[in-house]
Amino acid sequence: MPGAGRKVRIFCVMMMLNIFICVLMGVSWNFRHDKSGSQKVETPTKRFWHQPVLSESFWNKEQQRLDFIYNPNVNAVLSSDSLIELPDWLNDTGPFNPCERDFRVPTQIPDYNSLPQRFQDFLLYMRCRTYPMLINQLHICDEKPFLLLVVKSLIPHFDRRQAIRETWGRAGIVANRSVVTVFLLGNAMSVDHFPDLLGMLGHEVALHKDLLQWDYRDTFFNLTLKEVLFLEWFSQNCPHAQYILKGDDDVFVNTLRVIELLEGLSETKAKDLFIGDVISNASPHRDQKLKYFIPESVFEGHYPPYAGGGGYLYSGELALRLYNVSQQVVLYPIDDVYTGMCLKKLGLVPEVHSGFKTFDIEEKHRHNPCIHRSLMLVHSRTPQEMLAIWPWIIHPELDCQ
Repeated sequence: MPGAGRKVRIFCVMMMLNIFICVLMGVSWNFRHDKSGSQKVETPTKRFWHQPVLSESFWNKEQQRLDFIYNPNVNAVLSSDSLIELPDWLNDTGPFNPCERDFRVPTQIPDYNSLPQRFQDFLLYMRCRTYPMLINQLHICDEKPFLLLVVKSLIPHFDRRQAIRETWGRAGIVANRSVVTVFLLGNAMSVDHFPDLLGMLGHEVALHKDLLQWDYRDTFFNLTLKEVLFLEWFSQNCPHAQYILKGDDDVFVNTLRVIELLEGLSETKAKDLFIGDVISNASPHRDQKLKYFIPESVFEGHYPPYAGGGGYLYSGELALRLYNVSQQVVLYPIDDVYTGMCLKKLGLVPEVHSGFKTFDIEEKHRHNPCIHRSLMLVHSRTPQEMLAIWPWIIHPELDCQ
């Protein structure tokens, strides 16, 4: 039978890969001379290869499946005319359409029914990365901006977006460099109990032409989806932007200082630029009462270094690589951790920069104009505070020597 033949073939291929590893190790044995001067083979005393252990956590199993599929050696074999069938633990048994409810999830996560609703919703649609775009700005990057300011926002946050437009997110020529600003929006569902704001949103779109919106539910766990949808949009509509500053709509950014930093970068430094308020040696929170709670049944392990999602700065070239590699990383419900996972997949680590304060500054300095002049980004600030701080940044008569 064809199915039986495919299983035999995959078994043979896996055996051949194991034998190949053994041969490589065999030919690489070190030779040494004994007292008589003759060569003596030095054999390994410990096992040199271990079969990968399949994780019990759902996200980890999904990632191991992607790691196998995107392994270039295995992929070359799978692409050949060998009619290979994946072993059971790697078989894709999910829905044919990844944007349909994945009914296998409850059977693979023992405590699924006891998880918070936000987790159940995320896990059921975790494989879906394609959503219709409701609002686009096809020509917003025609001038190939030096700096693209990307702001994560929610439909009701009209006041935050307007304060940003009037202060640090003002588009046009800033410090002799072209700056473009876009706001990223999802959609509101009836269960979210938001009033109907589509009329106001339509007016805002017509007036400012800087909104990007997709038709997915705009929730905390879907911030990762907002990230990958933006990267896809960037690769198609703004790939020539040199740098990107991405942040929340309650951060204050010293745009002048950011541009000054970018102008001083070497070409080598600019290529892999990714800086922010970096968090290292972090692990998932297991307390279900916390906002960042992640159950062990979903994920096990430690987080890679990642920049706090309040705001970070990176190169346009790196954004294109992040988009490509994101296809190889399973969506994770915390967006800044997910970006750290993608960077790790690229072999990169985000760089700490003291000018990024995503956990704010000491309260005694929060009304100090010179402190804000020295920063790149600070979180969080209200619309009223943004309007008060911006003159401190742009007025030349302020002496901070």
